[in-house]
Amino acid sequence: MQKAFTPFKAGLGFLGVLAVAAAVSRIDGWGDPASNESAIGEVSRWCERVGSGLLREPINTLGNLGFVISGLAMLYVLGKDRASGLPATNRFIGHSPLALLYAGAALFLGPGSMAMHGTHTQFGAWLDNVSMVAYILVPWLLNVSIMGRWSNRRLYGTYGSLLAIYALGYWFIGSDLGIGLDLFGVSIALWIISEVLYRFHSPTMRWASGFVGFLVGAIFGVTPAVIGADLAGHWWILFFGLPGLLSTHPPEGRRRYIPWYWVGSIAFVAAYAIWLTGTNDHPACNPDSLIQAHAIWHMLGAVSTWSFFIFLRTETVKTLSPVQAAG
Repeated sequence: MQKAFTPFKAGLGFLGVLAVAAAVSRIDGWGDPASNESAIGEVSRWCERVGSGLLREPINTLGNLGFVISGLAMLYVLGKDRASGLPATNRFIGHSPLALLYAGAALFLGPGSMAMHGTHTQFGAWLDNVSMVAYILVPWLLNVSIMGRWSNRRLYGTYGSLLAIYALGYWFIGSDLGIGLDLFGVSIALWIISEVLYRFHSPTMRWASGFVGFLVGAIFGVTPAVIGADLAGHWWILFFGLPGLLSTHPPEGRRRYIPWYWVGSIAFVAAYAIWLTGTNDHPACNPDSLIQAHAIWHMLGAVSTWSFFIFLRTETVKTLSPVQAAG
């Protein structure tokens, strides 16, 4: 029973270490702010007025507690699976390394974003973006690894390599890695494309699935007209064909999309719509309000991470291979 909840305790310990590190950093006033952040007393990029107290954007920072709660809840559920002896019918049951990676990445979203909104430092912005990419890489790499019949070594090696390249590239070059690439945004499209392939895999769908990426882009304001007007600036649409290229086999399992996949998707789209209103140049911006649109974006994002976690637990596989059982 004690070992069953070790990941949950590790999550609490991780948060404790970060809290101590934050307290030490605050003694120095967080250090120098990033060049794109507003001065104390002015309105931040995300609408909330910049304070001189413990946190630069208190409401937006605390909105990230949703990710902390969601991530810890996932770790607790996985521990409960093991404590109750629930059979590992898929890789999101029990102490599967993949399930723990997903839960850990979801938990990391909280302190990652807190670091940016709470400190306004370059390091905080870096940690925020790294945490987002650490999360979004998991689901689409999971899908293509299943349909590409990857080994666990290849899956985790690819994940670690992509995350390391992004983290180093962001720190030393810039958020677009110097090549105009928004890895987080592109990964959202790759996730949806790979999910369509998982559900409707066929030879025809493999080559046609890339067009789903254009639909995803349109939902987030990057329409085919916008892309066509600047093809060079949107060169990353070439990645839309990647899931089809890598997904050489149909999946061995099935997932239940109602209700949790759609709950997560609707929550995220709603969160994005609210995110658009949470900037300092939006007419609805009220920097001194206790209700901040960007904080709501965080909380709805946390609902999405939880919903997709439950959705992935619905997968049924006729025969779980030793590789799948090992995570």
